[in-house]
Amino acid sequence: MNENTQNKKNKPQGRSAVRPSRPSPATQDAKPGLDVRVAASKILAAVIDKRTPLDGMLDAGHGNPVYRALSDADRALCRAILNATLRHLPRIEAALAAMLDKSLPEGARALQHVLTTAAAQILYLDVPSHAAVDLAVEQANRDPRNRRFAKLVNALLRRMVRERDAILEDGRDIPPMPAWFLKRLAAAYGPETAKEIAESQLTPAPIDLTVKSNPEDWAKRLNGRLLPTGTVRLAAFDGAIPSLPGFADGEWWVQDAAASIPAQLFGNVQGKRIADLCAAPGGKTAQLVVRGAKVTAVEQSANRAKRLAENFARLKLDAEVVHTDLFAFKPDELLDGVLLDAPCSSTGTTRRHPDVLWTKGVSDIEKLAALQAKMLRHAITLVKPGGLIVFSNCSLDPLEGENVVRDLLAETDTIERVPVPKADWPGLEDAINNSGEFRTSPAMLKAENGYAGGMDGFFACILRRR
Repeated sequence: MNENTQNKKNKPQGRSAVRPSRPSPATQDAKPGLDVRVAASKILAAVIDKRTPLDGMLDAGHGNPVYRALSDADRALCRAILNATLRHLPRIEAALAAMLDKSLPEGARALQHVLTTAAAQILYLDVPSHAAVDLAVEQANRDPRNRRFAKLVNALLRRMVRERDAILEDGRDIPPMPAWFLKRLAAAYGPETAKEIAESQLTPAPIDLTVKSNPEDWAKRLNGRLLPTGTVRLAAFDGAIPSLPGFADGEWWVQDAAASIPAQLFGNVQGKRIADLCAAPGGKTAQLVVRGAKVTAVEQSANRAKRLAENFARLKLDAEVVHTDLFAFKPDELLDGVLLDAPCSSTGTTRRHPDVLWTKGVSDIEKLAALQAKMLRHAITLVKPGGLIVFSNCSLDPLEGENVVRDLLAETDTIERVPVPKADWPGLEDAINNSGEFRTSPAMLKAENGYAGGMDGFFACILRRR
C-alpha cells in the first residue's frame, strides 16, 4: 500500500541527479531529449494556466498523452523537471524577470513555460546546462508562436548558466510559495513557522512505513528511524519500494507519519465496529484492522475501492469494503466509531505534491471546508451515544480543521470534544494545541542522524457523541 510515495531524495539547493533522456520512437528525427522537454513545458502549462492536478497527468495508464508517449527514463526526467520547477517556481520566475528588460507579451505563455522548465534544469537539476539551453532554443524554433524569440531564449539562458551561483544565492530570500498561501500560513502559525513550512517543501518528503507489529525490529531490519508515531522512517532510498524486505509478505505499508495519527486516536479498538468513511487507499483502515477493529471501509470511487481491495490482499487483512457515496452509507446498527479523513485542499502535502498551491486557491479551501462540515454532521449520525468520531485531513489551513470543529460545537450539543493528552504522545507534545487537537506541520520532527525531518501537515480531532 502506498498512501504517499516518494522514491527520490533531492536537495533544496544544488542539483538533483537525473538520468539522461533518449528520444521516443515518435520523435526519432528530433534532438535527443527534446520530446521530454516539450512534455514538461506542456504539462506545466496545464498546471499553471488551467489548474490541472499533476498526479492525474502523470498517470502511466491514463495520463497526459505527451507523458504517456515517453519512455520510462524520460518519464522520470519529466517528473524531475516538473517537481523542481513547481518547488522553486517563485524563485525561477523572479530570476527570469530580473534578466528581461521588459515582460514577455501576454500571448507568450508557452514561451514562459519553456523558459521556466529550462531554468529549473539549469538551477536545480543535475543535467548538462548546454543541453537545457539548446533544447529550449530548439523548442522555440519549432513553435511558430515562439520562433521570433529563439535568440532571446539562447541569450537569457546562457546568461543564467554563467550567473547560476549568484542567482541561487539571491533566490534564498524569496519564499518558495505563492504569496496568498504564505499570508495564510503566517496568520495561522506566525511568520517564522510559516517560513519554515515554506522552506520544507523544497525537499521531497521521506518514505515512512507503518508496520503491523514490532516497529523497533523493523526499524533495525530496514535501517530506519523510529518516530514518536511508531512509524519507521527510511534513510535516503533510491530503489523500488517492492524490493524492500517485508513488502511481499504484507508486513508494512507506506504512510506518512502524520497520516498514521488519526487511526491511533481511537485508543483500544479491539472488537469494536468502526467505519472508515473515505477509506482508499486504505492505510488508516489497515491500522484499525491490525489493532483488532471490525472495519467497514466506505469508498465512493470504484477505482479507488478496487485499489483498496488489492492493497488489503497484499497485506493479508480483511475488511468489509462498501462502494457507495458517504452520505448514502447507513449501517444496520449504530457504530462504536467513525473515522472521517475528509477530502481537503491537501496543502499539508506540498513536499509530495508541489502542484497543490498552484492548482488550489482560497475559494477551493472555503468550498472544501463547507463539504467537510456537511460530512462531519453525517458522521455523527452513524455512531451510538458514547461513540467516537475522529475527524482529520491533510490541510494546513485552520479553515479546514479547527474552524470546522469550532463551528460544529457551537451549532450542536450532540457532540463534545475529547482532548488528546500530551502525555500520551512524547516527542509530539508541540503538535497538540490548547484545545487538545492534533496540528502537525512539515516544520516538525527535525532531521536526525542522516534521516530527513518533517511530516505532512495534518489536523486531527476526537469527538464523542453524547
